[in-house]
Amino acid sequence: MFIIRFLLLSLLICLSVVSLSHAQAQAPATSTAEPPKVAELLRLLEDADVKTWLAQRQAAVPEKGAAEVARVIDDLEARSRTRLNVLLSAVPRVGSELYRAASSVRQEAHDSGFAPGILMIGIIAGIGFGTEWFLRRSVPAVTLPNQLLSQMQTEFAPLLIFTATVAFVFLIFPWPPLMRVVVLYSLVATVAYRSVLALCRLAMTVSVPMAKAYPRVRLFVAVLTAAMAFSAICERLAVAEDVCSLITIGFSGLLLLIAIEAIGRNRSSDDAQLLGQRVPRTTGIAGAVTLWLLWCGGFLALFWLGIMFVVVPRVLSIADKLTHAFAASRWNDGDAADPKTVLLVRGARAIIIIIAVDWIAFVWRHNFQPITGQLALAKTIITGAFNSVVILLVIDLVWQLGNAYIARQLGRVGDGRALTPNEIARQGRLRTLLPVFRNALAAGLLSVAALTVLSQMGVQIGPLIAGAGVVGVAIGFGSQTLVKDIVSGVFYLLDDAFRVGEYIEAGSYTGTVESFSLRSVRLRHHRGPIFTVPFGSLGAIKNLSRDWSVDKFRIRVPFKTDLDKVRKLIKAIGGELQADPELGSSFIEPLKLKGVEQIGEYGIELGVGFTCKPGDQTAIRRKAYTMLMQVFGDNGIDFAQPVVQVSGDDKGSAAAAHATRQLQGTTAPPGPNGPAS
Repeated sequence: MFIIRFLLLSLLICLSVVSLSHAQAQAPATSTAEPPKVAELLRLLEDADVKTWLAQRQAAVPEKGAAEVARVIDDLEARSRTRLNVLLSAVPRVGSELYRAASSVRQEAHDSGFAPGILMIGIIAGIGFGTEWFLRRSVPAVTLPNQLLSQMQTEFAPLLIFTATVAFVFLIFPWPPLMRVVVLYSLVATVAYRSVLALCRLAMTVSVPMAKAYPRVRLFVAVLTAAMAFSAICERLAVAEDVCSLITIGFSGLLLLIAIEAIGRNRSSDDAQLLGQRVPRTTGIAGAVTLWLLWCGGFLALFWLGIMFVVVPRVLSIADKLTHAFAASRWNDGDAADPKTVLLVRGARAIIIIIAVDWIAFVWRHNFQPITGQLALAKTIITGAFNSVVILLVIDLVWQLGNAYIARQLGRVGDGRALTPNEIARQGRLRTLLPVFRNALAAGLLSVAALTVLSQMGVQIGPLIAGAGVVGVAIGFGSQTLVKDIVSGVFYLLDDAFRVGEYIEAGSYTGTVESFSLRSVRLRHHRGPIFTVPFGSLGAIKNLSRDWSVDKFRIRVPFKTDLDKVRKLIKAIGGELQADPELGSSFIEPLKLKGVEQIGEYGIELGVGFTCKPGDQTAIRRKAYTMLMQVFGDNGIDFAQPVVQVSGDDKGSAAAAHATRQLQGTTAPPGPNGPAS
């Protein structure tokens, strides 16, 4: 996959170079101002000479563009051919140049009274290792709370002791110039070799493939550090530049063989996956050889681009595992949403990517300067792309930190702890406002990122900002209702009129607040329907979920009922409700008899009430009704009912019976002799 991505990237770069060259070649034709006389002849006389001149001018544009593209290709070919000839001509002089440099160092050491350079390097390194061994045996190790920190101490504490010792020993001697170069770079290579191996051993604690590939990684790092030290020493000792380049290529060939051997092993092996990035062996080997050819040909920009494509993903994976493990060991929970963990993980990723991008930009700027100097637009785009990566990483880090903080605060809301009413209110307000802040943060960062990237690409963002302002004003005038809804929503939130999870009434709408956007609120009715109500249509808000709720209801008992007995029974019911495991915690004031509310036509109306937490009054009232009916029935207390009672003496009863008979007689059907009397 790497070689495919690499070839596609190379093809895109080539196409970009050709298209940009052609565009720049056409620019003079379109921008060249024609002489006034020619314009006058075109418009009035249609002179044949003028037409011929214009045709020749237009025909010259493709030739100029093609010539510029061809010149770029010729420059690349000439650079490659020149570098190859220089390297081939340097082969016979490698031995003589190295012998001359070694003789100069040996003679300088002899004249200054120093031992040979190799012996001095061995002595200084031996002193460093001896000091490290002595301190390790005599000074007890500090006990650290977790394995990762202990591993870091084990790896880097001896390395620091060794580095400090060899630096001190090196600095106390007045070295001759040539010998100083040899000893200095050799010691720097030794410290670099040990540092990289320490990082690899630290990565082995979280990466199994790294543990199995460690022997080959160690050999690769040894050859690489030796090559870098030897190349630097040869350059400082005035070895010919072409000979230094040839020696460097020789070392790179050895590194290529090590990489091919690792990739060419079993495809499913862990170390092949580590070095080959899970690609087929043939593709991996072809990619390694291609990178080596780019290095040999002097195309350092493309070489380092390919190296970063291979190395950076694996380094990021190991860095993520190490930072997560460190966060889990340093902070007890190691929660991924913890802002400290996010800062550590994302910060490490950003630092690695920024270093890689800056290095590629540095190499690209110095290696492709002859080409990008001729293509100003290509140079602007490439530079803007490098700068945009850094900007996007910074914006991503800010977003991840803000999102992690908001997610952590939302996770703490409703965690089941015993909270005070003020804390419950605060959590409800956070649950309401934090999603809005998160959306606003995302929109703001996205806008800043887009404008900044366009600015880095050479786009003038001033007209874009001005145009956006004009469009915003036009939308504001044309969408007054929308603006009203948004502004009303802002003030509702500032006034803390309602929160997510609260039951409210607004005009003809009632329900529990489920969520809201910039212009509307979603209410879930207790029977299931959802109302989406614009803020501008809410009006006055009746919030039924704040602080407490007082619930009152009435019962009717006959006139002859013992009210003291009723009061005692209702008080006993209130005590039982407070002792209920489900409803007892909801009470603020118990159920009790408030007194006589009204003397009705057929009974006495008694007021009963209680105070509880908002939202629990319905369940408590239903339970109280059930218990009242049961307790009143057990104690012989009836609920008052409308009754019609007819009373009087016997004469009155007889008169009523006579009137009834008369009424029945008048409604009887007539007989054969007329109506009945």
